[in-house]
Amino acid sequence: MSEMTTSAQSGTLDPEWVKGAARSIQHPLARALLVLTFTTGLVDAVSYLGLGRVFTANMTGNIVLLGFGIAGSGGLPVVAPLVSLGSFLVGAGVGGVLANRIGELHPQHIARALAIEVSLIGVAAVLAAALDVRPDAVSGDIVIALLAFAMGVRNATVRRIGVPDLTTTVLTMTLTGLAADSRAAAGSGKGSARRVAAVLAMLTGALAGALLLKTSLALPLVAAAGLALVTWLVYVPAARRGT
Repeated sequence: MSEMTTSAQSGTLDPEWVKGAARSIQHPLARALLVLTFTTGLVDAVSYLGLGRVFTANMTGNIVLLGFGIAGSGGLPVVAPLVSLGSFLVGAGVGGVLANRIGELHPQHIARALAIEVSLIGVAAVLAAALDVRPDAVSGDIVIALLAFAMGVRNATVRRIGVPDLTTTVLTMTLTGLAADSRAAAGSGKGSARRVAAVLAMLTGALAGALLLKTSLALPLVAAAGLALVTWLVYVPAARRGT
């Protein structure tokens, strides 16, 4: 606890705090990242189901879909994945600059990154509510760009924090660790609760996003922005206190 208090007082990121998050899903940082993992499901539900089969958080899937689209298979788009990839890379670059400048000042770093995410997803929600946002249209590409930029900033931020299995957007290595380290595979089973929680968070986020989309395109975006805002308001003060 003294190490965490020292970290909060100095504003720097204490490696022990990260280790604490890696050990337990009860840790405030782990909980915050799990909420953001849930919002990933919401965001990708909007982009994939509502904006023409494109991902704005999962770039691995996006690149595969782009390859299919270039090949002319399945009527998959080409422009939308390119917009998403480009915006994601720019967002990740901005997130990288932010991490390099204030990454050691953990609460401030998270606060600014979440402020960017909330703002961009919020603007996307407003556009989705005010305009006739459609796939293969400028309106759809603008929303895709906003969401992908926000996810790029977040990925760069979470990468800097470095909590194992809680990247908030990618589950491949999480699932690999869950199976490879399981007792059935002669492993210790360590970290299984955290990994299962991450998988369930994204699954339930995608389910919620798909259901909310039946009402409107804006609703899951409002939910995603709201949850990111709540994460900001709840987690950042806790990080400053070092609890």
